[in-house]
Amino acid sequence: MTSPSPLERLAGPGNVLAKEPPDAKEFEGLVRSGHARLTDAENAANSLDSRFDLAYSAAHAFCLAALRHHGFRPSKRYIVFQVLPDTLGLGPEVWRVLSKCHDMRNRSEYEGVLDVEDRLVSDLIGACRRVAAKVTGLPPIPDESK
Repeated sequence: MTSPSPLERLAGPGNVLAKEPPDAKEFEGLVRSGHARLTDAENAANSLDSRFDLAYSAAHAFCLAALRHHGFRPSKRYIVFQVLPDTLGLGPEVWRVLSKCHDMRNRSEYEGVLDVEDRLVSDLIGACRRVAAKVTGLPPIPDESK
């Protein structure tokens, strides 16, 4: 008898993940969106706040793509960052940056407070690049519509 994977232990009624077969088109769309937003986040002509928003959105798209690739859908936005060790083999040096930025994004969205610095945006973009590289290296999802 094999024990459930860490992702499977987080799945089920009332938990933060639900099992759902991966979808090739959804995966490709998330990756495409992530790359477009990461490119814009790297543009120093954009304001620091915009670069933060774009890099955060890119990171979320890539992390969601990785989770969907494994056949799970989150019920909470933050979980896509916390399961990076299980979806992409990335450690705390990546997911902690993304988790911190998630908290900042929430403060901005719900309290109107966004106080980002160059260093944080740089760290966020670096973490996002690492996630993007890993997601890009995942094997293709079979397209069930063919």
